[in-house]
Amino acid sequence: MKLSPSAFQLYAITAPAADLTDQVRAAIAGGITMLQIREKNCTTQRLIQLAYPIVSICRNAGIPCIINDDVEAARVLGADGVHVGQRDMKLKKAREILGEDAVLGTSAHSVEEAIRAEQEGADYIGCGAVFPTGTKSDTSHLSFDTLCAIRKAVSIPVIAIGGINTQNLPQIYGSGINGIAVVSAIFGEPDVQQAARTLRQMTEAFQEMECTQ
Repeated sequence: MKLSPSAFQLYAITAPAADLTDQVRAAIAGGITMLQIREKNCTTQRLIQLAYPIVSICRNAGIPCIINDDVEAARVLGADGVHVGQRDMKLKKAREILGEDAVLGTSAHSVEEAIRAEQEGADYIGCGAVFPTGTKSDTSHLSFDTLCAIRKAVSIPVIAIGGINTQNLPQIYGSGINGIAVVSAIFGEPDVQQAARTLRQMTEAFQEMECTQ
């Protein structure tokens, strides 16, 4: 399943919640274009149980569904792919397990990491943190200039991640990226559907702008 760059326009990443399935339905109704199921400190068996209905919802809605880190869970669930960090399972190994049609993503914090990720078979790159974020404590700031440089250095889709919300999103217009990945800006909002709808409208600008650097 190879995706067009527009599939990465609004990439929603889940946060643990008792009503996660309902939240995902609301996010899809609001216009997300891709979903990543992210559950840290969760066994593979538990992740499969939790993610199974969500993967089905995404499939029925035509929304690509990615599993964070856990390649075995992605395989069992029949998810569309997996996102692995620079220190997690190598992309080549993930490709061997999931096959050529799987969507493989990874993170990059520099031009060098981005080029290496593409060479190793990544289908897309998440770059950040572009703004301060409370979701991950081990991230450093990625400047607008570096984001632009990464976009110019690789041919695969590039998405920005880290602390993005409706207030600061316009600051990365003109970077040439294909979209954004968000957690709290959707799943941390009281009205998930409306939050997704607003961000989707704002990310339409990415389809019209090239890198200005």
